Amino acid sequence: MNEQKERIRILCAGIFSLILVLGVARFAYTPLLPLMQQQAGLGIAEAGWLAAVNYAGYLSGAVLAAMISDLVLKDRLYRIGMVVAVLSTAMMGVTTDSTVWAVSRFVAGLSSAAGMLFGTGLILNWLIRHNHRSELGIHFAGIGLGIAGCAAAVALMSSWLDWREQWFAFTAFGCVLLVPALRWLPPPDRSAVTKTGEVMADRPPTALFMRLFMIAYFCAGIGYVVSATFIVAIVDQLPGLAGRGTLVFLAIGVAAAPACIVWDFVARRTGDLNALILAAALQIGGILLPLAGGLPAALAGALLFGGTFIGMVSLVLTMAGRYYPTRPAKMMGKMTVSYGIAQIAAPALTGWLAASLGGYAAGLYLAAAAMVVGVVLLLVLKAVDRREAAGAVPAFEA
Repeated sequence: MNEQKERIRILCAGIFSLILVLGVARFAYTPLLPLMQQQAGLGIAEAGWLAAVNYAGYLSGAVLAAMISDLVLKDRLYRIGMVVAVLSTAMMGVTTDSTVWAVSRFVAGLSSAAGMLFGTGLILNWLIRHNHRSELGIHFAGIGLGIAGCAAAVALMSSWLDWREQWFAFTAFGCVLLVPALRWLPPPDRSAVTKTGEVMADRPPTALFMRLFMIAYFCAGIGYVVSATFIVAIVDQLPGLAGRGTLVFLAIGVAAAPACIVWDFVARRTGDLNALILAAALQIGGILLPLAGGLPAALAGALLFGGTFIGMVSLVLTMAGRYYPTRPAKMMGKMTVSYGIAQIAAPALTGWLAASLGGYAAGLYLAAAAMVVGVVLLLVLKAVDRREAAGAVPAFEA
């Protein structure tokens, strides 16, 4: 197999793995949430707690990723995570016991981390080692495809399958995705040089840069998680939009699928930090637009949100790979811990606010406010980056 075909095959493995761990194991929960509330007795606050448990699992996986340097171990955990993603999906349909659901959401979170961090790190390491561009836009298209695919599947299946049968249908689909996700990613190469003989050396950022970056990414986690978890329920509660939430969620996925490729091009022309600032600013509009009322505003917000949140994730994880080409998952894990802590707190808080106030508007305002803080921090980070580039500042050792 020639080099270009091998690159496409490996990127496809990454796409299928992300559709599995995020589309099926994670994001199927969002369009199925209203159905589970109607048919399985799932309460609003409980739905928020289940989302928080999912992110606790994701955070646990991120902490693990930040601790592990060995590529062979990362590869093994990635493969275990793919199998766990299928099993956790099946668990959602076997009972109405909230404890079992919570266990399912936690292990699904672990599998998401395996795909997002171990899988992405292994693919980025392969790209750098084989002298390809260290960009992940094509790889991260799997998230948007997973979101859009799950939303479309729920919209189609809901007329003839109940909530439980739909979870089993997603399990069957996950089994199909499992094959290329495992077979098409080769064992990792642990040599210290690229295929052309260049030494792969880490170039870590400074401690101040990392602290600011992690706080800004924490804000991005809050900005992302409220809409990602509750958008279907939010739209369904808006006047005149009952039943339209799944369509809006589909729009998020459609916008997210090509978004990372677009943001790769933006970053090439403007630089990574400028691209991050632009994406974060646009995401604020995407979060708030549904509150304007009407389907056009909700769809516009979905397109803005879908086109920006995953672009930010892609840019941040790509930057991690450039700073640490020999061990990208370590910095990816540290950044994701910051992102993940926000994703534990925000869904639970939003669910509580929704149950107390009778609506999700307060959660959306919270998410938008966090993104405003994040934009300010990224602007500060840009100034710090310029100052440190002009001087010789000691680097941060991850």
